[in-house]
Order: sequence, then structure tokens, then C-alpha cells
Amino acid sequence: MTMSNTPMAANPLTRAVLEIDEYASGLGWDQPARLFALVDTVRLRTQEPALAAQLGLEDESATTGLTPIEQDEVPTDKALDEFLGTIAWPDAVVGCALTVERLMLPPSAEKQVPEGLSEARLASWVAQHPDRQEVRMTVAVLRDGSRDAAVRLREKDSPTEVLTGPDLVPGLAEALRATFAD
Repeated sequence: MTMSNTPMAANPLTRAVLEIDEYASGLGWDQPARLFALVDTVRLRTQEPALAAQLGLEDESATTGLTPIEQDEVPTDKALDEFLGTIAWPDAVVGCALTVERLMLPPSAEKQVPEGLSEARLASWVAQHPDRQEVRMTVAVLRDGSRDAAVRLREKDSPTEVLTGPDLVPGLAEALRATFAD
């Protein structure tokens, strides 16, 4: 899933996050969550040359980098945190990433949230709020605890408008990191 429009980023994890964000963007909005294993590109070419060839990585001259490999569908009948709690990764997987769409409110709207709403009623309330924003979040973590994220607003759906940073979606990053716990 190598993307030619992915901006050059300072580190392999940020490049992987932006590559996944671009891939998800190409699929359009209103998509289900997508889970990716992150593997060391050089190790993949060495240990799995047929898979590397299938992914178009056999001729790459890069000596570092991460290759995202999309996993089976994320179930929609189970809460995301419950699903993540069932994942165990083999040693060859150095990290993982998830892309998910959500409705978000600006911090100024937090004071308006009614007390005591169930999860379903809160979701409905957010969906009706005039300041809601549709976002696509791509969050990645490595076994060593490194993390990065990309957030894209639907109303500013452009590669130049994607926000990146390690602390943008800390709760999801922690949930993904927990998939590597022994």
C-alpha cells in the first residue's frame, strides 16, 4: 500500500501513520474501523520475499521503515475496546495501527454535556450537536511504547490539513499498546 503522495516524515512511525491515513482517505468516508500490523520492512523482505513482492516492496532500497499490513475486518458487533482486548500479536509484528471514524466536539462543548447519559444517549446527543466534527483518526504504536497519530477532519479532507502528533488520541494509543502486553 505504498502511497506516492505521502509527505516525507521524520520517522518511520509517522510515515506509516500518514501512509495508512492516505490509504483510508482513498476509500472515502463512512468506513468501518481498520486494523493494521506494522512490520519491519527490511525483515519482511528478508523473511517473507513472496509477501514483500505481493506488497510491491521487493525492489525498495530503503534500509529502514515500517510496512502496514491490513488485518481482517474489525467486528462491528463488539465495542472497540473489547475487540482490542482479544488481540495478541506474533513477534514479527513490531507495532500496530488502527484507523477509525468518530464524531468529536470541540473542548468548548464539554461543559454542555448533560450528566448521567448512557453511552448510546451520549452518542445520540453528540450526533445532534451543531458543533460536532466528523474525524478520521489513525493511531499507531510500537512495542517499545512509541506512538503517533493522524487526525483528518471531514470538512477539511486534504492531505495538507492532516494533524499529526503522538498525543492527539492518547486513549486509543493506550488501548493499542495494551495489545502487546504479555
